[in-house]
Amino acid sequence: MTSRLPIGVLVSGSGTNLQSIIDQKEAGELSVEIKVVISNVKDAYAIQRAEIHGIEVKYISHKSFSSREAFDTELTNILESYGVQLVVLAGFMRLLSADFVSHWMFRLINIHPSLLPAFPGLNAQRQAFEHGVKVTGCSVFFVDEGVDTGPIIIQASVPVLSDDTPERLASRILQEEHRILPLAIQWIADEAIRIEGRRVNTPHDPQ
Repeated sequence: MTSRLPIGVLVSGSGTNLQSIIDQKEAGELSVEIKVVISNVKDAYAIQRAEIHGIEVKYISHKSFSSREAFDTELTNILESYGVQLVVLAGFMRLLSADFVSHWMFRLINIHPSLLPAFPGLNAQRQAFEHGVKVTGCSVFFVDEGVDTGPIIIQASVPVLSDDTPERLASRILQEEHRILPLAIQWIADEAIRIEGRRVNTPHDPQ
């Protein structure tokens, strides 16, 4: 294992992707140190998940700031005070300002429940289901200034079954999210990826 990469995780909800990171770290399969978990939602269950495992938690309400930029500046101040080198969005339901994205460029990743560039934005699982696609999935990507438009690190496909509902489909996609998000983080920790324009070359790619 490489030296532990200091990461910060931004959350707004139940935190199942956070839990997958914690579980793999504690199993010795992920060489990171989770320095801080930041939530903009006071009662997000992700906060409890972090506290159970002794991880530092910060709650900051975006409603307390005069602008998106002011809130994002506080995010950066907290992350940098903990020495964070990689920021992981794990169900963080806020659009980030251009200044924040620029500051953390290629040190900021997100996961989205579709095979990007298909079905960006909210309710991607339902979008895919209602569109009638046969295959969908999830994507981990570097965040840029667009909505789910950054360079893709890894994707996983999930078939859409004939008797599916949006809820059942979303549940199966989530299982794949839990697998590929820690994998992408580990590649970054290992310095095992190479970025060439929009292409992110990884150990997962066919040679």
